[in-house]
Amino acid sequence: MTEVLFYHLQNMSLESVLPPMLEKSLERGWRVVVQSTSQERTEALDAHLWTYRDDSFLPHATWRAGDAQDQPVVLVVEEGNPNGANVRFLIDSAALPADCGSYERMVLVFNGDDEDALAAARGAWSECKSRGFEVTYWQADEQGRWQRRD
Repeated sequence: MTEVLFYHLQNMSLESVLPPMLEKSLERGWRVVVQSTSQERTEALDAHLWTYRDDSFLPHATWRAGDAQDQPVVLVVEEGNPNGANVRFLIDSAALPADCGSYERMVLVFNGDDEDALAAARGAWSECKSRGFEVTYWQADEQGRWQRRD
């Protein structure tokens, strides 16, 4: 069964939380697709993932790379699973893909300070619940640690 995790960002940026989440996914041996809603956002994330920290290397590519199928993390704008990922991250209110039931885990990261993003996350939550997916909601505490909320 697909597990869907909702990460509510407040007072933090996607650029600060996504790299550690991707690193954790790779440590667990998962292959990942990250879906955004624009080519510009994907390109900006691609650049950021190469430079976000001096002492780390996060192997990844965009869907346009000739070897995307071999990459552990692929950044995409549309549906599709070019690297056979078992985890899909949805950012910037990207819609649930038609094949969302084929993933072990879906991770929706949304900006809690944006009313449109909040509404999209609520809609995705309802859809995931109605499809029988296991859903959890996470929010950072004052120290920036993720806490499961009920």
